[in-house]
Amino acid sequence: MARKAEKVGVAKVNLDAPSLFALAVLAGAFIALGAIFATTVTTGASSLPFGVAKVLGGSAFCLGLILVIAAGAELFTGNNLIVMAWAGGKVSTKRLLYNWVVVYIGNFVGSVLTAYMMFLSRQYLFGDGQLGLNVLTTANAKTGLDFGQAIVLGIFCNALVCLAVWLSFSARSLTDKILAVLFPITAFVAAGFEHSVANMYFIPTGLFVKGGAVAEFWATTGSTASEFANLTWTNFLLANLVPVTIGNIIGGVGLVGLVYWFIYRRPQHLAQD
Repeated sequence: MARKAEKVGVAKVNLDAPSLFALAVLAGAFIALGAIFATTVTTGASSLPFGVAKVLGGSAFCLGLILVIAAGAELFTGNNLIVMAWAGGKVSTKRLLYNWVVVYIGNFVGSVLTAYMMFLSRQYLFGDGQLGLNVLTTANAKTGLDFGQAIVLGIFCNALVCLAVWLSFSARSLTDKILAVLFPITAFVAAGFEHSVANMYFIPTGLFVKGGAVAEFWATTGSTASEFANLTWTNFLLANLVPVTIGNIIGGVGLVGLVYWFIYRRPQHLAQD
């Protein structure tokens, strides 16, 4: 698994720029599809016990990473594992950072475009507007996190995401890959951890609904845009996306990638082998 992680890392940094960016856009869209599924499943689930509703949402969100791993795409959080190839001297710092920047931008484009298309679909009106309220409530809560809190939630999130990717390196079939992803991803969503790319969908969708929902939505739900005061583009970028991204890097690089490199691929260990 450790050798495969290194080989995958080398292959990822050697992708040509157009392919890398296109695959990153796909990953953003795939994670957004998982978020759409999770939002739909959890709408109206307030009558269920808290944990049950969270597990249902988490299991639905797994669709996103399943698509990324099985169909093929470039996801920033998973690509934090390229650090294993970097630590082994097989990837330069320049190529590592280049991959992360291009993929992050592509993920943002894919996620936000999907969010805007969902807004145009007026899916937020489904369920007598309850789906839209779920979108707004979720986005408002995410943009109301403390900076430090968002970092820590991001750390634990990407530790689980990278563990899911790590487990998938042992897969020998599509079924293996799906099972490898299922529990770690369900766990991070159910526990309320923060994923930067998922938030590139969750929060912009809320912003689009808040700023452009038809009058019918507000009349049906009895809500007003002023009830979601945390939900601004500034809070999205500075109070959520920045700290969550920092946390995701710490979790993926520090708690998974470098740990497994140290255990299995550091020079002293390879010399002993």
